[in-house]
Amino acid sequence: MDRARPLPSRRRLLKGAALAAVPYALLPDARAGAETHPVDHPLAEWQPATTANCTPAQRPADHRIDLVIIHVTQTSYRKALGVFRSPAKAVSAHYVVRSRDGNIAQCVRETDIAWHAGNWDYNTRSIGIEHEGRVERSSSFTDVMYAQSARLTADICVKYGIPRDRSHIIGHYEVPGTDHTDPGPHWDWERYMGLVEHAAR
Repeated sequence: MDRARPLPSRRRLLKGAALAAVPYALLPDARAGAETHPVDHPLAEWQPATTANCTPAQRPADHRIDLVIIHVTQTSYRKALGVFRSPAKAVSAHYVVRSRDGNIAQCVRETDIAWHAGNWDYNTRSIGIEHEGRVERSSSFTDVMYAQSARLTADICVKYGIPRDRSHIIGHYEVPGTDHTDPGPHWDWERYMGLVEHAAR
């Protein structure tokens, strides 16, 4: 015979009702999948891609790192992280930057090779940074996204001695053999490079 469960207290009922009344959009974003793990950038949180979607390495000892490649997800931040966790997708990037608040997720260690460029040589020598948004929407690229991404890129450039110029900080569309157009016509390269330079000082 089951023991009768005690009735919930009035206080507990009121707390539950209050929570139910809060609009979902106002609740903080769940950091689903976030794990405690050493990250390579101090402002990043660890949101790992599946190990099936990247190649273990010991960069820069076995492959030089001399490029940062800028991408746009063409989907939401959360869905991009889900794609990187799916072995069926065979794609990943080192980082994803969220549009609304500039939150940075690290998905692949910088020492390892992420599968983001569609060109093996460029994968081996680059750090890939995805930005939540769509190439056709200028509103995707918020002030805080630009600022946080620029700090990340500046940190990477200083760490690996990468020149802070457009020959070494490139868009996905500039990778040989790609059919991608990101980051697209609304990405403000002049502004971004200025922010990178400022953040590196």
